[in-house]
Formats: sequence, structure tokens, C-alpha cells
Amino acid sequence: MHIVLLGYMASGKSTIGKLLSEHTKQPFLDLDEYIAQKEKLSIPEIFSQKGEIYFRKIEHECLKEVLENSQDVILSLGGGTPCYANNMDLIHQQKAVSIYLRASIATLTDRILKQKTSRPLVAFLSDEQVPEFIAKHLFERRFFYEQAQHTIGIDHKNEATIVAEINALL
Repeated sequence: MHIVLLGYMASGKSTIGKLLSEHTKQPFLDLDEYIAQKEKLSIPEIFSQKGEIYFRKIEHECLKEVLENSQDVILSLGGGTPCYANNMDLIHQQKAVSIYLRASIATLTDRILKQKTSRPLVAFLSDEQVPEFIAKHLFERRFFYEQAQHTIGIDHKNEATIVAEINALL
């Protein structure tokens, strides 16, 4: 059974996925890393050289490829993956367990400001603009995120607690 982690950037999908992988002994795969390896370009390079439409097409194809693979994985999605190309339908058709790592705007702002230069979507914004940007994005994406079968609130929780909550769900 595939376990699919989704949520906004900096919600901890990759970190939690790796820790969950250690506990379950199920391999971990970050979809953005998979795409970057396959395309031989970083995600920001794909966006700048080939555009978002190309990226979303490749993202959907790669998601389908991973989910149809017979080997079960813990899969961390990009923040926008659930919102395009009916990807949430694809996840549910493959009988994967989907888990939304939900974080507040304050938590996401705090995390994103600490790594702002490595986040192309927000690198050009002033620190004061980041919370509003996140709020707008969350408003647009919430519909898709909430299609996940399970939601785990991550605010004020350490990684071990979040992993334990996911293990309890499984």
C-alpha cells in the first residue's frame, strides 16, 4: 500500500516521510526529487526553462508511474501536486492512503522564512508579504488538500509525535 503525504511547502512532508520510512521499513520517495532525476534538471530549472505547464504534465506522469509501480512506497508530493491534473483522483484510484499534513499560516510562515532563499515561490517576496502569500495559496489549495483520507495537524508537535499519529492511523 502506498502512503502519500501531501500539504503545503514546509509542512514537513519529506522529513516525516523519511522518518515514517524508517519505522515502517517501506521505501521513501520524494516526487520532486524523482522528477528532477528523470528530467536531469532541478525543479526551479524546469519551471524557468520549460514552464509550469510542462512541469505539471511531467509531474502527473511521474505520479502515475510511481503509483502504478508494484513496490509500495511512502511518497511525498510537491505542495501543488494535489491541485492539478486530477492527481487526487489518481491517488485514490490507486488505493493509496493519502495524509494531509496540515499546518497553520503562522507555522508555515515561520518555517518558510527560515529557508526563504531556497524556496523559489517566495524568494522574491519581502518577509512581510510571505504570510499573505501563504494564506492566499492555502485558500486556493485547501479544497484539494482536504480530499486526503486523513488529516494530521502538525502545529506545536515534534516529528516523533507526527510519525506516531500516522502509524496509529495505519
